[in-house]
Amino acid sequence: MPARPGAVRDMKTGAVTDEFDAAAPSYDRLVAANPGYHRHLRMSARRLRLPRGGEGLRVLDLGCGTGASTAALARELPRAEIIGVDASAGMLAAARAKRWPDRVRFVHARAEDLTLAHLGGPVDAVLAAYLLRNCPDPDRALAVMRSLLRPGGRVALHEYSVADSAAARAVWTAVCWSVVIPAGRALTGRADLYRYLWRSVLEFDGAAALRERMRAAGLDLVRTLPLTGWQRGITHTFLGRVPEAPGPAGEHA
Repeated sequence: MPARPGAVRDMKTGAVTDEFDAAAPSYDRLVAANPGYHRHLRMSARRLRLPRGGEGLRVLDLGCGTGASTAALARELPRAEIIGVDASAGMLAAARAKRWPDRVRFVHARAEDLTLAHLGGPVDAVLAAYLLRNCPDPDRALAVMRSLLRPGGRVALHEYSVADSAAARAVWTAVCWSVVIPAGRALTGRADLYRYLWRSVLEFDGAAALRERMRAAGLDLVRTLPLTGWQRGITHTFLGRVPEAPGPAGEHA
């Protein structure tokens, strides 16, 4: 299970986007073989707890990839405007090639570079699935999310985190080397992205550390909810909120 020191850091500085570009044509087939993958994304979308099916709300799908998380949001929030954003042109092309309602659109941008101008104004919620771990500067990415959200806006990070559990690390490694890496190699003819996936999860924040990172970015009501099946203890929904704007003088917000 080779992984030279610094390999994950090096991938995040640019090579990982190239690998996602290369994997885009076969990515949907690979994730479809993961039991619960789409159902878990829908669970995290529901956990945003947006009212009225998202009517009148704008929701950002940050790191949308080929659109699996976008589809989860579109299903769970049938009245929301949804904006999918990804840094990989290949993944975004695969997403755009699918059929979407008019309320769904896509933007090509890095999470750390995203601005209100890209989106046409602030958003009411962010879903970031499998994104933060891939960002060279996760604190910057969280700061950008907060800057794009209205007061009271909600965040759901759908993310791997195994650092707090030896059992979770063992299961993750076993699944990667027996299933994910061989399947990725068979579908794409290369395995760099999937070896990176394995190692990047092992090196990423534990759940407690990620919650602290979210609080340091200015989010409150931060908590973790589990997912089911073999990914219990491995993949989680991390929830947070931008604090409500203070009321006028003399009022309690």
